[in-house]
Amino acid sequence: MKHWTERFDDDDADESLVRPYTITGGRTTSERDDLTLITLVTALSDVSPESARRKLQPEHRSILALCKRPLAVAEVASGLKLPVSVTKILIGDLIDAGQVRARPPLAFAQAGGFPDMTILEAVRDGLRKL
Repeated sequence: MKHWTERFDDDDADESLVRPYTITGGRTTSERDDLTLITLVTALSDVSPESARRKLQPEHRSILALCKRPLAVAEVASGLKLPVSVTKILIGDLIDAGQVRARPPLAFAQAGGFPDMTILEAVRDGLRKL
């Protein structure tokens, strides 16, 4: 499937093209600033009946299916094959609707914030050596 910014030919009948602004209802940025790439998202299974879920967009339902176990925002975006910015908007919709819960990873929550700079520098140095 082509990226939405690439030229699309009518001859490619087997590939569907849905522009991100269509999926998000014209919104280009998330109203939430607490969603990062590593924020964990978990579906709340007992919050709504199936009839309420049927009213959701297919992408929202896909997020609920993916997030039966905690997944990072980046993993959800990968699973949907959508840009992270679009995924954050969709996740924000589900948070507002009470369908999912988002939280920082346990390592951040337990440490009371971000990891020690020495750990981050060691990871950076290790990645550079690859």
